[in-house]
Amino acid sequence: MNLLISRLTWYVKLVRLDKPIGILLLLWPTLAALWLASDGKPDWSLCFIFTLGTILMRSAGCAINDYADRDFDLHVKRTAERPLTSGKISGTEALIVTAVLALISFCLILPLNTLTKQLSVLALIIAGSYPYFKRFFAIPQAYLGIAFGFGIPMAFAAVQNTVPASAWILLIANIFWAVAYDTEYAMVDRDDDLKIGIKTSAITFAQYDVFAIMTCYAVTFALILLVGWQYGLRTWFIGGMAVASACAVYHYTLIRDRDRMRCFAAFRHNNWLGAAIFAGIALDYALH
Repeated sequence: MNLLISRLTWYVKLVRLDKPIGILLLLWPTLAALWLASDGKPDWSLCFIFTLGTILMRSAGCAINDYADRDFDLHVKRTAERPLTSGKISGTEALIVTAVLALISFCLILPLNTLTKQLSVLALIIAGSYPYFKRFFAIPQAYLGIAFGFGIPMAFAAVQNTVPASAWILLIANIFWAVAYDTEYAMVDRDDDLKIGIKTSAITFAQYDVFAIMTCYAVTFALILLVGWQYGLRTWFIGGMAVASACAVYHYTLIRDRDRMRCFAAFRHNNWLGAAIFAGIALDYALH
C-alpha cells in the first residue's frame, strides 16, 4: 500500500497536479472565450468539458515536457529532483501517461462538432512539439502562448461552429501574456539555461527583459480591451482590466531587480491577473 501511494505521489508530481498554477493560466483564457462566444451564457456541459480537458492536457504537456527535457533538467537546480530526472519514473512511463491523458481528453470532446475535434488535433501537435522549440527558437515562450491559448479558438468552435477574427485576436493576446509571465519564470533559471544552451526569452531579451515583459502586458491588455469593447462589454469588464493592470504594475515591482524568487512570485501571481480579466467579463455579462 505504501509503495502504491509512493508511486501515485510521483505521478502527481510528474503531471504537476501539486502545482496548479499552470492549469489556471490555461483555464482563465479558455473560460473567457466560452463566455464571449456564448454571450455570457455558456452551456455548463461545455464548461465541464473544457475545464477537465484543460487539466488533462496541461498534465499531459508536463509529462511530455519532462520527457523531452530529462537530460537538461539534471543541470538546473529547480528541476534536478523531478520524478523523471531523478529516476523515480521511467521515460516509457512518462510517454504512457502522456498518451493516456491525451486520449481521455479527446474522448471528452467526442460529443462536440467536427471543427472542435479538428482543432483539438492541432492543439495536441502544438503541445507535443513545444518542448523541442527550446532547442532552437529564440523566444519559445511565444509558442507556449499558442499551446496555452488554443482553448480559445476551440471554445468558439464548440459554441459557434466557427472561429471568428476576435478569437484569433484573443489568441494573439494570450501569446503576449505567455511571453510576459513565462519570461518572469525563465528569469529564475537564466544562469542554468545559459550553461546548458537552452533558448529562452529571458536570455534573448537580455538586459531588456523587464521592458519586454511590461510591453507584452501592455499589448495583451490593449488587444483584450479591443475585443471586449467590440462585444459591448463596459463597466465591470473595464474594472476587471484595471485590476489586471494593477497586477502587472505589481509584477514590475517584483521583477525590476531581477531577484530569482521575486521573479518566480511574479510568475505565480499571473493567476490573479487572468482571474481578474475573466471575472470582469463574467460579471459584465451577468450584471449588464
